[in-house]
Amino acid sequence: MHSARELSSSAFEIRLAGRVVRLVDLFEDFSEHDRLGVIIGRPGGGLGASALITAAITAFYDLQRARGPDFFIYPDYYLFHLGRPFGDHSRLDIWPAHKEVVVPAEPLEVLRAVNDRAITRLLVEEGEPHDGELGVEELASARARISTCLAYSPSGRVTDGDVRVAANAVVEGYVNTTLDPGQRAAELRARGADARAAEIAARGDEIPREQRGRIKRAREGLVEDGVPVETYRCIELHEALARLV
Repeated sequence: MHSARELSSSAFEIRLAGRVVRLVDLFEDFSEHDRLGVIIGRPGGGLGASALITAAITAFYDLQRARGPDFFIYPDYYLFHLGRPFGDHSRLDIWPAHKEVVVPAEPLEVLRAVNDRAITRLLVEEGEPHDGELGVEELASARARISTCLAYSPSGRVTDGDVRVAANAVVEGYVNTTLDPGQRAAELRARGADARAAEIAARGDEIPREQRGRIKRAREGLVEDGVPVETYRCIELHEALARLV
């Protein structure tokens, strides 16, 4: 819940088709019961959606703050890692750890995992569609529940994006911490959190060192007027389902 203390919705600027909007405009009828799901297919891939993930989490916390300052709850938002874990993304406030789910890189298995967690807002990596047989029951469940789909890019910029999300230095700090697991583990040990430090250190190689460097360099190119800006593309459910893997 560190982001509840460090971020507010004023930290983000969201534009849809050039218009400044709120998260609740992009995610129509957004509520605390919404469930965000992000499909990740490469090391550190979820960082390309860090701005939208943290904007959604902040909007969730805004709803909690409206009731009063004292609350303890994490949103039920999930990252689905295809085939193997692709890095600890907990600094984005995806927590507890079981909300980073490793699923077989098979479309039907991914859709079942998405349905099992009642995802209502789905982010998939942009790319060519893939054929994959999906069950009638699984499709019916997804069609009845998923109300928003967007394509994202691990690089932070999609082709023909119609959604732009500008974050701030705090969010980019979360990204940089994710890309430096050794330093993160050292900080945790200094605070006496040895068990969590060991978990971070054990997962350090899920994003190889060379990949971490490439991601950092690429994100420097996202900066506009001093802040990182990621882009996304609104897509239909059938387009998202063709890009589950």
